[in-house]
This record gives sequence, C-alpha cells and structure tokens, in this order.
Amino acid sequence: MNRINQLFATKSEKILSIYFCAGHPTLEGTANTIKVLEQKGVDMIEVGIPFSDPMADGPVIQDAATKALRNGMSLKKLFSQLEGIRKDVKMPLILMGYLNPIMQFGFESFCQRCTEVGIDGVIIPDLPFKDYLEEYKPVADKYDIRIIMLITPETSDERIHFIDEHTDGFIYMVSSAATTGAQKEFGDTKQAYFSRIKSMNLNHPCMIGFGISNKQTLETAQANAAGAIIGSKFVKLYEETQDAGKAMDALLEALKQ
Repeated sequence: MNRINQLFATKSEKILSIYFCAGHPTLEGTANTIKVLEQKGVDMIEVGIPFSDPMADGPVIQDAATKALRNGMSLKKLFSQLEGIRKDVKMPLILMGYLNPIMQFGFESFCQRCTEVGIDGVIIPDLPFKDYLEEYKPVADKYDIRIIMLITPETSDERIHFIDEHTDGFIYMVSSAATTGAQKEFGDTKQAYFSRIKSMNLNHPCMIGFGISNKQTLETAQANAAGAIIGSKFVKLYEETQDAGKAMDALLEALKQ
C-alpha cells in the first residue's frame, strides 16, 4: 500500500506534515532534515523543489527557494540526495513543486525516479485538473505516485466532489486564496469554509495548510481536518537556527502558544 494511504488508514486525526525547501538552508541537508523530522515525531514531509517563480508561495518560501537555487539545488541533485533514504525513513514523503522543472525533467522520468528513491506523492500547484486527468494521472498511477490536488475557499462544492472522486491519498485544503505565510488566527470566514468542507463528508481526508503557526491555527486545523501542514513557520525557524532539530523544537514550542 502507498505510504500516504497507509498513514491515513492508521491515523485519522492530528496528523502533522512539515514542508521544507530542498537545498535550504544548506545544499546537502535534505536527507538529514528528513531523518531529524521523523525522529521529532512528524507524520509526513513535503520536500519543496525550488523554482524561480513560485506563484503560490509567500515571501519566506520564495526567499528559501531563491537561496536553494543559488546553493545549486536542482531536481536531478534532489533525487541523488534521496537515494537510500528509505533505509532510515518510514513515513510518507511528498515532493512539492511547479510544473516547469518537472516537465523539463520529463514527467514519466520524474515519476520513475520518485518510485526509485521512495517518494509517495507529488503536489504540483500549477497543474490544471483537466491536464492531470488526461495526461498525468495515468502515468502517476503506473508508478503508484499520488498526485495531491489543492482546493481553496473559492472552489465550488461540485468541483471539490469531482476532485475527491478522481484523486487518491488526501486533499490539500488551502486555508485562503492568498499565498503561503504564517497567520495569527483563522477568522470567521475561514472557519465557515473549514466547516463547509467538513460537512461534505468527502471520501478522502483533508489536510489544512497555509498560515498555521500557533496554537489557535493548529487547533482549528486539527478540529476541521485530519491534520495540518506547516511550511513558512518551519522554513523561517530553520533559516534562523540552521539546525533542523532546533527548528522543529522551536516550532513545537510556538504551536503551544
């Protein structure tokens, strides 16, 4: 069974997924970061593929991607860093990146390499759903790679049901239509959006991401979905500490406040 499906089959709430950008803060830190995060109790990891025009990302992740590219990170380099990761790491691993570098690599070659190094799923924010269904899903299915789709407060109920019907793994529930970045609280509008999705009784679990950085935002996400995805807050702490373990400890502390 795909490790993403396995996780959600064995744990239905308070799942914690952490995003970091490959090649940031140091070029060679990818494998160590993954191992440390698993040791710290993280359930799932999203490894960001740095790109020069990350349209869905806020300033913190944009800055991390720019520094990672300057450090010399590439998709080819990332796959080489992930070789052998499955000797030490059991949890689901997801690559998150934009279509351009993946297409340059070749989508089938990309899926094949994902399988070889032990990647379970991918998130491609700028992949149109129609293209996903017609061109990408058959290839990803061949390699048992889950393509995770995003929904936002603007996504209609009809479209959410359609996405739920034609994807696997989980649905990435973006907390707002804005870019990524830490927020102090989720207001009434976002709470209503979370409640709306929760009441739809979808086939697949949802994970809430974008803006989770403290106790209020974490607890709201956990109350309305299977768990939370945290990116910007961790990336910022990682940059400050230059140490994955210290950054995770600081994040866990921040999530209590």
